[in-house]
Parts: sequence; structure tokens; C-alpha cells
Amino acid sequence: MNVVIIGVGRVGARLATLLHTSHRVSVLDIDQSSFGRLPADYQGEVYRGNGIDIDTLKAAGAGMADVVIAVTNGDNRNLMAAQVAKRVLNVPRAIARVYDPVRAEIFSEMGLETISSTVNGAERLHSQIVGE
Repeated sequence: MNVVIIGVGRVGARLATLLHTSHRVSVLDIDQSSFGRLPADYQGEVYRGNGIDIDTLKAAGAGMADVVIAVTNGDNRNLMAAQVAKRVLNVPRAIARVYDPVRAEIFSEMGLETISSTVNGAERLHSQIVGE
């Protein structure tokens, strides 16, 4: 599977670490220092640039990707990057991490895959607290 990860913060770097030995992974971040979060044995590609720029996404391989995942620290950027990947580059799956649960639901209803770490985290904590 070809995967492009936009945002190499804690989540993006961890996801790249989990995937890079068994899938083709490219990571993209605007901040060069973010790549220091990747393990020394990281086998994927690294691209510096803006994840909402079509040419940058193409250079990172998004046009040939099976999935593009946007996990920067900004909801707007993640939603825009996922929309560009899905609607302009015709990527089969584009997933945006969105902190705001309301916006995640709205964009999900519009056909964009979203993950709300706020909702997921609260549900997991609730489950641990009440034992479900």
C-alpha cells in the first residue's frame, strides 16, 4: 500500500514508524525539524513542503497513493489537504484528523473520512473510567 502522511508530529511520526517496514510511506511536513521524530531506520520518503499545495502533494506521491492521511496540528489544514487529495488528485482514501468534533462530523457527512482525536480520546477515557 502507498501511504502519504501529512504532518510529522507525534501522531504522524508514530504512524510512519508503524507502517514504513511493510508499506511504501512518504511523509510531508513544512518544518524540516519534524523529520527528527522519525526513527533512524525509517525507510520511507521525506518531503518538505505545504500539504495543501497540489504540486507538493504530487511530488510526495499523493497522486499514486492508496491513502493520504493529514495529521498536522491544524484542523483547517488537515481538512483542506484531505479534500485536495480526494477531489483533485483522486486518491481513493483521504483521512483528516480533526480536533473539533462538530467539524469532524460535518465533513464526514460531506463524504470525507475524519478522525476526531477529541472524541476518540474521550470515549476511551470514559470506557476506562466506567469499565466498559
